[in-house]
Amino acid sequence: MEEGRRKIGKWQYIWPMWITLLLHLIAILLFTTGFLLTRTELPHYSHCSDLYHSPCFPSSPSPNNNDSCWTKPAINRLVIIVLDALRFDFVAPSTFFQESKPWMDKFKVLNNMSSSRPSSARIFKAIADPPTTSLQRLKGLTTGGLPTFVDVGNSFGAPAIVEDNFINQLFQNGKKVVMMGDDTWTQLFPHHFERSYPYPSFNVKDLHTVDNGCVEHLFPSLYEEDWDVLIAHFLGVDHAGHIFGVDSTPMIEKLEQYNNYLERVIEVLENQSGPGGLHENTLLVVMGDHGQTLNGDHGGGSAEEVETAIFAMSFKEPLSSLPPEFDSYSCQIDLDGKNVCISSMQQLDFAVTMSALLGIPFPYGSIGRINPELYALGAGSWKSDASQKQPEPDIWMKNYANALCINTWQVKRYIDAYSASSAVGFSHDDLSQIASVYAQAENRWLYSTKKLLLDKDNASDALVPELKWQIDAYFKFLTTVAELARSKWTEFDLNMMGTGIGIMLISLIFQVFAILRATKQHGVNLSSSGNSSIITSSTFTLFLLGIRSCSLLSNSYILEEGKVANFLLSTSGIVALRQSVVKEKLLTESIGFLLLSTLCRFAIEVGLSKQAATSAFMKDNSSWMASLASDLPIWDYTAKLIPMLVLILLAFWLYKATNCSFFDWPWKYVILGTILSYMLILVHLITDSDGFGVALMPESIGRTYIPRIVYAIALGQLLLLACGQLFKHSCSDCKTSLVAKTTAMLSAWSSPVILLSGKQGPIIAFTSIVGGYCIMRLDNIETGKNRPGRSFSIMQWSLFATCVFFCSGHWCAFDGLRYGAAFIGFEEFMLVRQAILLTIDTYGFSIILPVFGLPFLVATKYQGNLGKHFLFTQLSQMYTTYGLITAVITTFTILCVTIQRRHLMVWGLFAPKFVFDVFELVLTDVLICLASIYYFDQGNDDDPELKSSDY
Repeated sequence: MEEGRRKIGKWQYIWPMWITLLLHLIAILLFTTGFLLTRTELPHYSHCSDLYHSPCFPSSPSPNNNDSCWTKPAINRLVIIVLDALRFDFVAPSTFFQESKPWMDKFKVLNNMSSSRPSSARIFKAIADPPTTSLQRLKGLTTGGLPTFVDVGNSFGAPAIVEDNFINQLFQNGKKVVMMGDDTWTQLFPHHFERSYPYPSFNVKDLHTVDNGCVEHLFPSLYEEDWDVLIAHFLGVDHAGHIFGVDSTPMIEKLEQYNNYLERVIEVLENQSGPGGLHENTLLVVMGDHGQTLNGDHGGGSAEEVETAIFAMSFKEPLSSLPPEFDSYSCQIDLDGKNVCISSMQQLDFAVTMSALLGIPFPYGSIGRINPELYALGAGSWKSDASQKQPEPDIWMKNYANALCINTWQVKRYIDAYSASSAVGFSHDDLSQIASVYAQAENRWLYSTKKLLLDKDNASDALVPELKWQIDAYFKFLTTVAELARSKWTEFDLNMMGTGIGIMLISLIFQVFAILRATKQHGVNLSSSGNSSIITSSTFTLFLLGIRSCSLLSNSYILEEGKVANFLLSTSGIVALRQSVVKEKLLTESIGFLLLSTLCRFAIEVGLSKQAATSAFMKDNSSWMASLASDLPIWDYTAKLIPMLVLILLAFWLYKATNCSFFDWPWKYVILGTILSYMLILVHLITDSDGFGVALMPESIGRTYIPRIVYAIALGQLLLLACGQLFKHSCSDCKTSLVAKTTAMLSAWSSPVILLSGKQGPIIAFTSIVGGYCIMRLDNIETGKNRPGRSFSIMQWSLFATCVFFCSGHWCAFDGLRYGAAFIGFEEFMLVRQAILLTIDTYGFSIILPVFGLPFLVATKYQGNLGKHFLFTQLSQMYTTYGLITAVITTFTILCVTIQRRHLMVWGLFAPKFVFDVFELVLTDVLICLASIYYFDQGNDDDPELKSSDY
């Protein structure tokens, strides 16, 4: 009975933290389900020999034809001109729209070609799949897949595409590719181009540099023979939209400029398209990667963003007529009285259609369909096969049916492989539906269509209806797969996102009431006795939290998040300094805290990370810093020696702590284990340094086995603390017990955190100790029985933890993760182990240690005569307040990505920030719950106040 009372007494303090964790998990799960859809990258590639495992012909209905790989080549050369952010209404005549706009009817050359040569030139409305950022769209165009924000694969966080793609197939099959323009291509395909002329794409204020570079190399290249595919990516329209908007003079000027460029390109290609000419069998493709809103934004899924244009033109006499069943065009009379026809296609179909025209294998992960109208533009090269005396449309249909057979087999192969290897695959019902539709098409091909194709005596009257039925069956299968894939991978679910936000707001309200309830329920006044102090402290805390949260609604402030947090931390330091001057106490701590904030600002700017190379300070001062380092080699030795000296100092402090009488079992042995770990880390640092000339042991031991020993000691320490929590009796002195437990927990976590942080680890640990000590001391400026609330100190604690995150070389992007830390002590990859190590390195100093160190704020003000009830109420309110601060910041991040889901930077900036913040929130909540179990012991029966409670 007494044990039950003690457990109930403990539960009344900690149950709000566990409910909060549950609410946050539900909210994040729902929102993430609607926002961050995932797709697994498969490390498989298509090869020419793969086709012999399919039921289709190797290249054409003539099995003796071995002059190609998968499909019969229809073109020899391909010119791709990408006009970034090309809206559909930039290309289509204004008569296709209800209202004419100033930016319409500027591409007259494209309209003229499609009206005067309807069989060889065609305009398409191309529908892109979101996200409609340039990098993701180029990835979708070349892979034939549906790129999403999180692509789980071997190259997580790397810019280069490693899954199979159109450019890789060109390279592997001996096709030479020349690229010019947007440097995103060289990031995605760093080793695939015969020649490349990349230009930086980040400066959106520059409308001309990239375009001028394209023009400089494009026209000379059209006269050269050393390429099979030429890619020119212009950026002027995209940049003009971002800076000036669509309805602007610079935009109209750019469109007119592009029209002149295209006139020249078409003229050069036509002049060399005669028999035996360089471009006799060349296909020109002018296309956009995505559209843009009227404000110039893109990234989301609105019609303005996903609708772009593709213009394709063949310079060889085309197919006389395409079967009407496969020609889905609509026509209008333009302003010049000419009939212009426009078809529609999915961007998803681009990679597989271009591969089929060039006769190379289709990308392994492509789920697109060979577009019949675009494929027909290359059919003119098959006229030499008319020896069979068959009509041209029949010849085309035979080749197209066989190409679709290959297309369907390839997609089915990918779906089977994906479902077998991906955690985010298709459901059983989806797979059954796909298998059923595929079986119908394949059975008809094997037992009817294929036999008719092999029988040369069959008349067209029998063959054509069968081919049409077969093509329809393949269309049905490919459409089914594409629709299912889109439902899994690319669409925002606004209902799920809204529900997640709603539950997140409920959790905030719950946390606020939990804080108020604790104060009212237990009658413990944690606020200042003076109303003025209450208002001033609470108001300024809300002011800091408001600025910190609202800054997350701006992409510029997210980029400078570390500096924003440091500014707010310094502001709080100035307030603390003012209080110190007024109270005439703790002046040293106040000045020291401001100096520490200044050093953090310097560390964030200069950087202990890759960001230093792009910081303003390094740009202005890199030369003299480099000369100083080169002229004074002692700095190199100092940089290696200081972390070791600091580590020795930390070990000495812990050793001195063990002399305190209240550090008995198990806390004393935990601290001794940490001292041993520090010495091992010291040996690891010496072994890892090549400037001391000391070989203490083989390098493999210092770099591999010592880290593993440190991890093992840390795990043993945590298990020892858990056992102590179960078996050790409660100490009568609550304050000393709390200090001992907190010190032991921090020391157990500190050794792996310092080890994984590398040479900067001891310095960051020292900085964290000094900063935490200053915050604790400054929390004691007010004296008296009724002390002020800790909301201000907890806010400082949170801001300082954020500054430490950026000072330690991290930032909220996947390239801000220090992947090397995950392999300290290990060479082989194991997902769970490496994920744990990477998490400890990323959040060790900014979340793990701050959360477990928070009880120091309570211990500094606790008086023994107040009882455990008062102590545990303070701990409960403190942890709930800290969790509330983190939850408010994360809620604003969630609101930001919801509001800005169509912003240019949503996938490049806002979404990574969302991933980091929600992970930080969940980790903080979990650690708070674990801390509540650890710090709230069951020894409450000696508390008279608790015994008298009727709760």
